[in-house]
Formats: sequence, C-alpha cells, structure tokens
Amino acid sequence: MRYIFSTVIVALVTVSSLFGQMNTIAYEQYTLDNGLHVILHQDKSTPIVAVAVMYHVGSKNENPDKTGFAHFFEHLMFEGSDNIGRGEYDDYVQNAGGTLNANTTFDRTYYYQILPSNELALGLWLESERMLHARVDEKGIETQREVVKEERRQRIDNQPYGSIMEETFKRCYTEHPYKWPVIGSMAHLEAAEEADYKNFYTDFYVPNNAVLSIAGDIDFADAKKFVDQYFAGIPKSAKPVYRPRIAEPPLGGEVRDTIYDNIQLPAVIEAYRIPAQGTVDYYAVDMVSRILSSGESSRLYKALVDEQQKALFVGNFPMALEDPGISLVFGITNMGVDVYDLEVSIDAEVDRVKNELVSELEFQKLRNQIESEFVTSNSRVAGIAESLATYYMFFGDTDLINNEIDRYLAVTREDIQAAAKKYLVKDNRVVLHYLPKALESKS
Repeated sequence: MRYIFSTVIVALVTVSSLFGQMNTIAYEQYTLDNGLHVILHQDKSTPIVAVAVMYHVGSKNENPDKTGFAHFFEHLMFEGSDNIGRGEYDDYVQNAGGTLNANTTFDRTYYYQILPSNELALGLWLESERMLHARVDEKGIETQREVVKEERRQRIDNQPYGSIMEETFKRCYTEHPYKWPVIGSMAHLEAAEEADYKNFYTDFYVPNNAVLSIAGDIDFADAKKFVDQYFAGIPKSAKPVYRPRIAEPPLGGEVRDTIYDNIQLPAVIEAYRIPAQGTVDYYAVDMVSRILSSGESSRLYKALVDEQQKALFVGNFPMALEDPGISLVFGITNMGVDVYDLEVSIDAEVDRVKNELVSELEFQKLRNQIESEFVTSNSRVAGIAESLATYYMFFGDTDLINNEIDRYLAVTREDIQAAAKKYLVKDNRVVLHYLPKALESKS
C-alpha cells in the first residue's frame, strides 16, 4: 500500500510539473484576399525561423486513374521555378545556413524550411515561387519519376514488411480514396503526360488551398510586410478546390487474407476502422492504443514480448486522418511461434481493454504520457509551425495548439472501455498474416 500511495504522489507531482511547462503558444492569424491563411508565432529565444506551407492536397484528392500525383509533387516542387534554376532550390537554403524538407500524407502536402531569422524574406520568396510558378516540365517530370520509382523500391518493394500499409488499406477501403497508397501507382505516373501534371499544379497549388505558418524569431510587422510582398499578388483558384465526399460503407464483417513476402519471420496485422481525427471517439481510441502499445511497459509488449515471448515486436498505431481511418496492430512472431498463436494472444490483450476497466494508476500514467508529448511537440519552432497549420487546416481551430490536451483529459476510463468495445471488434477489422515466400508453395 505504501508503494502504491507513493507512486500516485509521484504521478500527481508529474502532472503538476507538466502543467507548469505548458506555456501558451501566442500567435496572430489572418487571411489574404486571395484566400491564403497566414499564422505567425514569435519566439525570440533562438535566432531561427521556421517557414512552412501546408497544402490541403494529399493522395485522397487524386483521380483514381491518376494516383501518386500528390507525393510526386512533393519531389517535383524542388525542381525550381521561373526564377530559380533547376536544382538550385536546396542551394539557396543550404547556403543561407538552413535546412528544408517536405512530406505527403493521404490528406496534405507539407513543405518547411528552418533558417536563420535574418533570412525570413528568402524563405518566403522561395515558397512564393513554389506556389506561383514552379517548374513543371517534361525534364523535371522524367527526373522525378526515376526518383519516385527508386523510393518505392527501397521503402516498399524491397523492404521486409514494406507493403503492409498498402495491403491493409486496400482491404479496409472499397470506395474511399484511402484505398490507394500515398506513393500511388507507378503505371499511372508513367502514363501521365505533362498536361496532367500541369493541371494538378493549377488545381491544388493555389493560395486558397494553403496555410502559411511562420514561427520563430520574427517581428510581426516585418513578417506581414514580407508576406504581403511575396504572396498577396498570387491569384486564387478560378474554381473550387476538389474535396472528395465519399462515405466508406461498413466493412460488413471480418476480412482475412494471407500475404507472402520476402521475410524470415511471420507477422500478424489487425486493422480496425476508427473515427476521423478530432472527433470525440477518436481521442478515446487513441488512448486505447497507447494503453496497448506505448513503450516497453505497455500491455502488448509486456505480455507478448516479455512474459510469453511470442513476439519480437508488437505495437498498435492509430492513423489520425481527416476522414475515418484505421488503428493498426502489428506483431512479428518470435522464432518457432505460429502466426495464429500470436493472433490469439494479441486478441486476448485487446479483449482485456474491452472487458476490464483501466486501473486508476494506469490511467494516470497514460494522462502523464499524453501531457508530456503535448509539451514536447511544442518545444521547437518547427513543431509549432506544423501544429499551427494542422490545427487550422483540419480542425478550423488554431487555438487547439493550446487546448487540444483538454480533449484528451476529458476522456474517462469508462470512455476508453466503451471505445474499445465499439471499434475493436472482429466485424470491424481486416486481419492479414504475413508469411515467408518459402511457405507459399506449401499452402
């Protein structure tokens, strides 16, 4: 009893400490006449600035016969512009002492640069060039086709278990565009013509489909002056930006399949349909996932790796998507363990969350973990810039950067159990067994 009491005291002290670290992220935001939403955050603790642009276009915005364009443009947009020579985009940033990168998801494409604060104007000029007149021509297209092909080979085709997301999503969705992978079809990219790429650029790389987020050592007046100088004159789209409005029908029962891959050890994948990010139930489902698999003290790891020694690795990852997504359980069997045996043991841990109320101690530990992550995510200007853009684009509420934590803290132990019972059910899941190719001829 003394041990439990002292543990609770430590937990309460941790919560108090974390709340003390949660400084409010102050910001200003406004929208230009062309529809570009601008968010500014000042942090003069370090002489750097993050310049980021998030475009509300991901793989789900693509034509089903022309997939892979959103991710392809992530690469193509570094080819240069009317005023930036081919391959010189990186040079501008690196010569200024900065770094840059980009990434694409099902829902958005994100570009960012971290620069010395006296190079703010450079960062804004580079992003305005990307938005206004990027270089979309046959030479750049051919170059990036080869880059994307190589990326697919390295990350998916030649990577053990690399096709898991692709194989899972195409079975979880039959109608919604989440059914095709973010990297898309290589055949579609090969067949596309220059005009197809130009049309995609014209349709989606427009100011009224973007959020410009600037965080760091800035002066608000100067930042606004530069934003106006480089972005105000960019015309908005002449037509509405395409947004898919496709409601995925219920799964209608458990879907099971076997995938033979170039692997040594079998794996179990269980994908459950879950609500879209930002919904009340999503926060409860996310907390279910954390209980199951966040860290080596989590339930799945302790039971299947430490105690039963049935798995080399096991985890549960909810996909935070704009439309209803999935929560994916992934386990790799230990040597000599049957894949069905691992599946049964995973299901037993899932059933525990459904049938037993989470203890007060475990619940408090979970809340502490969430608060810690919330503080950490807003500890760097790069993270702040991305969070500001994300909260505005997908939630329509920029101030969630300060108070989304309240949505998590409002979830009760009973809510967690109810979410597990509602969503982690067999009729609402896809189960895949990944087996070594050597076993295919024996099936």
